[in-house]
Amino acid sequence: MTGSSQDAQPKPGRLAALLIDASTEAISAAGGHAGGVYLRSSTPGLLRLAVLTGLPGPLFRPWWRLHMDSPFPVADAHRLGVHVVLPNATETMRRYPQFSAGLPFQFGSLYAPVMAGSHAYGVLTVLRPSVPDAAELLPECDRLVRLALDLGAALRSLDEDEAAPLRWDQEPLCARTPARRPPLARIGRFLWTPQTGLVTGDTDLHVLLGVPPTEFAGTPQAFADAVAPSEANRILLALRDTAVGRPPILPLYLRAADGGLRLMDLWSPYKATGRPPHDATTPAAVPPQARPVRGIVLDPGLGATADAAADLLPDGVFCMDREGLVVYANPRAAQLLHRPRAELLGRALCDAVPWIGLPDVEDHLRGALLSPDPVHFHVERPPADTAESAPRPSEGDWLAFSVYPGPDRLTCTIRPASRVADTAPAALTTEDGLAPPAPVYRPIVLAIALTEAVTARQVSAVVMRELLPAFGGRRLAIYLLQERHLYLAWESGFPSGFLAPFDGVALDARLPGVETLTTGRPLFFDSMQQLAAAYPGIQLDAEEGARAFLPLIASGRPVGSCILGFDRSRSFSTEERTVLTALAGLIAHAMDKAQRYETEAALARGLQQALLPRRLSSHPQVETAGRYLPGTQGMEVGGDWYDVVESGDGLALVIGDVQGHGVQAAATMGQLRSAVRAFALGDRPPDEVMSGTNHLLIDLDPGLFASCCYIRLDPATGMARAARAGHPPPLLRRPDGRTHVLDLPGGVVLGVDPRARYPVTELHMDPGAILALYTDGLVEKPGGDIDDGISSLRVALARFGAPAVRPGGRALAGVADRLTTTARHAVDRPDDIALLLAARRPAR
Repeated sequence: MTGSSQDAQPKPGRLAALLIDASTEAISAAGGHAGGVYLRSSTPGLLRLAVLTGLPGPLFRPWWRLHMDSPFPVADAHRLGVHVVLPNATETMRRYPQFSAGLPFQFGSLYAPVMAGSHAYGVLTVLRPSVPDAAELLPECDRLVRLALDLGAALRSLDEDEAAPLRWDQEPLCARTPARRPPLARIGRFLWTPQTGLVTGDTDLHVLLGVPPTEFAGTPQAFADAVAPSEANRILLALRDTAVGRPPILPLYLRAADGGLRLMDLWSPYKATGRPPHDATTPAAVPPQARPVRGIVLDPGLGATADAAADLLPDGVFCMDREGLVVYANPRAAQLLHRPRAELLGRALCDAVPWIGLPDVEDHLRGALLSPDPVHFHVERPPADTAESAPRPSEGDWLAFSVYPGPDRLTCTIRPASRVADTAPAALTTEDGLAPPAPVYRPIVLAIALTEAVTARQVSAVVMRELLPAFGGRRLAIYLLQERHLYLAWESGFPSGFLAPFDGVALDARLPGVETLTTGRPLFFDSMQQLAAAYPGIQLDAEEGARAFLPLIASGRPVGSCILGFDRSRSFSTEERTVLTALAGLIAHAMDKAQRYETEAALARGLQQALLPRRLSSHPQVETAGRYLPGTQGMEVGGDWYDVVESGDGLALVIGDVQGHGVQAAATMGQLRSAVRAFALGDRPPDEVMSGTNHLLIDLDPGLFASCCYIRLDPATGMARAARAGHPPPLLRRPDGRTHVLDLPGGVVLGVDPRARYPVTELHMDPGAILALYTDGLVEKPGGDIDDGISSLRVALARFGAPAVRPGGRALAGVADRLTTTARHAVDRPDDIALLLAARRPAR
């Protein structure tokens, strides 16, 4: 019931302010760097991210929607009504492996259910730095739980002011976190005199390092520890080499204690005479002729002093805030990114530089935002646009990126890839800038894509789209296990008819696709000759190529097997075999979920068909026609219904729409249809029918609400009495073709307010008139206005209804078909559609 749920949304300003304040307070209370609020949506079982604070929303789009039954901490906190504490990545992997596969970074997280009494609204969550043990987070967790309870009470108060239960169906609001520290001097100067062994710095240096002069020991070791404790030896070696005339490549990019970037530049009047040998045990030891070393430490942040200094750096440097907006870029960064500085500042990086928006790059940026460690990767840069001032590079141009996370910003450096080893696009690199031997497809892309797949065919399509290209495969076959036989569920790339003989093979057949499942071990064949030698007499689909046979096993249950085909012979590295085996587990779980979904969907469809009327009650003076179209998303079954019931000497025309989809919506619909039918058979007035059904739904308490329109028609006189509960208004086409929207006063949707009243309106149907009742799925389109849809339906009814009413004719069914033609042929129907037409026949 899309239209009803949107109408029921609370005033966005009040709700948004409430949620943003709660998430901001939660970040502060739990010592986090990001937080958010998930709320229930109009779709049953679906939670939506309503607010995200401290992180760029588009970068975390895969987590905007979560099902309440999914194996994620947010779902558990909401469904079970308990808080969840994940102190570190290890505990996250142990308890929620699928969640950890999607966000494989070092961070901790807290989740608290947002409740008011027994009513659950959603979940308040905070992402924070890791700690070794959950016990260390008990005070933070207590504060988060109290904030969640306060938020629940505030939402309950807001909920009571609205006509329908509070739901969130929009994209998340993205909010900024307040600055965590005051602006500091971002550049400090120092002098090291080897003969005295002392390091002295100016006031700005001590402010930048956070070490007062009175507490600074003045030794090179103390200085290096204050600048970058994890890289102290590197600093000491750089000081020594500069003192003897052989400084390293400058500037030095160093990781500060908070994970942020610091740069160091060094110089000395010493003239190079050859590199002296290092003393590994005393890095700062220097010969007597060593000269003093001067230098600067730069924190490339937002200060004007630091900006001026960073502008002179030979490498590209730019900074992003934690919401993903570029807040600083030096001239070299603008040149390397082929964008003027004015086009970079204040924009999201991927918006300003579209060619950098690769899935792997997004993965690296998520890692930098969620964990304290720097990330390094390479990206291929396309040729510069000739209209831009930057020099045009050669084809296949590469840039090496390093991203250093800090508490308030990310600092990124860019160098031409000629300075470091070449690598594959956006491949993960090590701390020394070198790439792994071969790029390996990361499970995150497939895992996230599989969360959106709900049928076996959709799962297979995702594997075909995401997995095969990553490994260079061209052929795919997926078999599913049913009653100890393997049946072909998907094939692509194999010769026509080749796999037919293997469809339905028993588990005792000696075939690699069978044995990989029965043994639970993947089988890899580097060539077709190797496959033929292992299975003599097996029919081959090609003379050349390689094959991988993967078992699909979910939680210890055999699901089926997956075959990957490659056109050329190739070897499978140990790392590739490990990744493919892990990905097979993800596919198996997705297939297992899809099979359970399809079983439930078949049950729901059967239930719904049984609940809808097989035939409509008839009357000599009234012709009726009904149509029902299920939605093509979710469970493909829902709560829309229509009915025509004999009521005294008249007919009751009924249409209704239970919120949501699935078995529960269909079951609730059946109960409401039976209740309305019982009231109608008793010839109860329309307002009593609505009130009685409202009380029944409240007593059932399924957590759903429903809209309904009930019209009691006297065929002999044409007089009708109507009541409406939050349902779209009916249409009336008069015999002369004039068609009107009947603006009937109505009450709130059923199942919300036990004191609700439903006023009754009288109207008249002339002989030859057509009355149209419908659900919002017929008139509401995503992104469109429901009033526009109602107007379009009114025009269509006026156009198609002219020949509809004839004595003894059945033209009304044709009108119903024509009014639903567009919807019937639509590939994407987000909601169910029900239509009921009634025409009063002219007297014979």
